[in-house]
Amino acid sequence: MRKLESFRFSTIFGTALFLLVYLAIPVRPQDKQANQPPSAGQNSDKKQDTSKTKVNERQVLKELATPYKKWLNEDVAYIITDAERRAFLGLQTNEEREQFIEQFWQRRNPDPDSVDNTYKEEHYRRIAYANEHFASGIPGWKTDRGRIYIMYGKPDGLESHTAGETWDRPLDQGGGDTQTYAYEDWTYHYIEGIGENVELEFVDPTGTGEFRLTTDPSEKDALLQVPGAGLTLAEQMGMSCKAARFQNTDGTHLAPSPTGFQGTSLDEFNRLDLEAKIFAPPVVKFKDLEEVVSSRIVRDQIKFDYRFDFMRVAGDTVLVPITLQIPNDQLSFQSKDGVHTATLNLFARVTTLSGRTVQTFEDTIRRDFPDSLLQASLHNSSIYQKALPLRSGLYRLDVVLKDTTSNNVGVINTRLAVPPFDDDQLQASTLILADEISPVASKDIGVGMFVIGSTKVRPKLDQNFAANQALGLYFQVYNLKIDDKTHKNNASINIQILQGDKKIKDVVQTSDQLHQSGEQLTVEESMPAQALPPGKYRIEITTTDALANKSISRSAEFTITAPATVTTAAQSSPAR
Repeated sequence: MRKLESFRFSTIFGTALFLLVYLAIPVRPQDKQANQPPSAGQNSDKKQDTSKTKVNERQVLKELATPYKKWLNEDVAYIITDAERRAFLGLQTNEEREQFIEQFWQRRNPDPDSVDNTYKEEHYRRIAYANEHFASGIPGWKTDRGRIYIMYGKPDGLESHTAGETWDRPLDQGGGDTQTYAYEDWTYHYIEGIGENVELEFVDPTGTGEFRLTTDPSEKDALLQVPGAGLTLAEQMGMSCKAARFQNTDGTHLAPSPTGFQGTSLDEFNRLDLEAKIFAPPVVKFKDLEEVVSSRIVRDQIKFDYRFDFMRVAGDTVLVPITLQIPNDQLSFQSKDGVHTATLNLFARVTTLSGRTVQTFEDTIRRDFPDSLLQASLHNSSIYQKALPLRSGLYRLDVVLKDTTSNNVGVINTRLAVPPFDDDQLQASTLILADEISPVASKDIGVGMFVIGSTKVRPKLDQNFAANQALGLYFQVYNLKIDDKTHKNNASINIQILQGDKKIKDVVQTSDQLHQSGEQLTVEESMPAQALPPGKYRIEITTTDALANKSISRSAEFTITAPATVTTAAQSSPAR
């Protein structure tokens, strides 16, 4: 198949043909300069640039984080184009890589408006199938059969043959019979970019179960190297000798047809063309990468903020409240009977870096304002929250909001890194600055938006507090050491509020004062923002475990502004 003689023949023939055509075309004077070969310096520069590019790509690949390297070299190794590969290796951050991966799959999505990507799902199913059915000392996806299956799917026709079977050669391959190695013939009715009735043959000459793709039908001849065995018709009649098969210059060991007829599939150039095309990445049928980016920019008409928080639940499960804040002036209201209503449809999905969907949720956010409150509400925001239980790890979060009145759409695509909470280390949740911290009724414990345990904690995403608002803070501390004698922890909480380098407030509370003696401690504090003059501040909270002699800190910045009219109805809730 890939014989040196075949390569030389093709190269010499192609060069000769090119020279004949080139010499037959008269060169116009104005073209002479353009047809001059590049100087040695130019050739050297091009070679150096190419060499540098390859070295840079190898270095980037070496330094690439394991999940991205696996995605590039295993998950999409056979379907990613050279241009896409170069673009991916040129990215600088994991956020860019995650966005690229999403767009890579979206380009191939047969239904871009659908939540599900059937192409992506089918691709990973094929990898799993290849690993299960084609492994042979190496993973199934690395074998020739695995590669073709992953790229083109199940063949429309498949013939499987075991070792030692008798093969009656067609006349255009010399006729006569011989015995074969195990082999399989796959037929695809149509492959885009290649054509109709594509026939592929895989042969296992080593008997190890690793079937290799070949374009030489004689490769499955198990008696090829055995003198006097498996002879063709001409060889049986003494019109030819078996040794002549090894003098072919087309890369095969086929005998000539006794009829002089040779099928087009055996033509050397057709075989080489098929071999080159079959391993090329499949044609991308759907949206181009630039079109996806453009449409995302055009359709991203609703701007909104978001925030993640992380609370330990149990074991390696982390509660992740995802909070969205949408300015009310971004919404379109419809008026009916003196009430103005805006409705948003929300869809969100959490996926792993390999594309596996972990969580999805859908909701409807509805805002209702009477005539008297509409104008005031436009200066405020609607807030929504969904808490998801997730294992620690790196994910991708995609959120889409659609205004049902205007059809405007808002989109966020972002990295979601859920931290681990080790059992043997002093740990703390994120620090939440909230505009409301209040106890909930016993029937509402752990239920509904903003509820953490028995407390309602509504985050203030912009962390700007008007002087007539409450400034609340909430966080949890885990794995405090317990005294063997008192069966209590010995922890203290130091809360400092600073403006620049100046301490405005410095308060220390002990776990006894907080009446919390277990391994976990929850801090819920609320004070009027008017206790602080307008300005920018930083809050620093340090928890010290005296028994373990360890400390952990959390901090956040916030701003106090002049008093403002606060419309309580500006806080949203999903439609019932």
